[in-house]
Amino acid sequence: MNRGEMIDVLATTGLFGGVGRPVLEMVAAGTHPRVYARDQFLWYQGDPGDRLIVVVDGLVKVVVHGMSGDQVVLAALGPPETLGELALVDRRPRSASVIAARTTTALLINRSVLLDLMQRDSGFLESMLSSLGSILRRLTEQTADMVFLDLGGRIAKLLLSLGEEHGRQSRGTTLLELRLTQTDLAQMVGATRPAVNRVLQSFVARRLISIDGHTITIHDDTALRRRAGL
Repeated sequence: MNRGEMIDVLATTGLFGGVGRPVLEMVAAGTHPRVYARDQFLWYQGDPGDRLIVVVDGLVKVVVHGMSGDQVVLAALGPPETLGELALVDRRPRSASVIAARTTTALLINRSVLLDLMQRDSGFLESMLSSLGSILRRLTEQTADMVFLDLGGRIAKLLLSLGEEHGRQSRGTTLLELRLTQTDLAQMVGATRPAVNRVLQSFVARRLISIDGHTITIHDDTALRRRAGL
């Protein structure tokens, strides 16, 4: 990936989209592209927060590991999402691991470049604060869902969210071709795989969705919205 292509990618992100071309050129000078294989860690929970990542192509999972070895998937993110803002700002170790859910191309931006940019450009600083606010809102919503929605509601809401962010429209349906396993989905809604499988099969029986391998097709998003309380 050349410098011009990196600048074009940076310009599509919410974090860098509001800065001028000269600033993007400066950021690109401190940016390095890298390709990660499926299941490869982009970083581990507890690693130093020395870089920010922009997803160019593919999909990553943000995962928190418990002391017992259990894990929770906080989010599945694709292009042009940015990851790693929190550790860059508070200088604490990474609060979660990031794992490639499939082959993923990413841009790695050094922390020093971003700190310098925050000092120089108030617009970028505002974008960084907005990004941190979005992370907090997402985590707050996930916590509320765990309290107020039953498992069927959480799964319906997750499918709708994944469809909006990563789905492909085809003949009035939404195809999710993310290669996320039912274990991944279970970790995203705080349940066991068998429990998630039962809910998914009930959705299939009601013709709300269909499943073919790792591909889920949403046929009735209106019914899923009702199930999710939306």
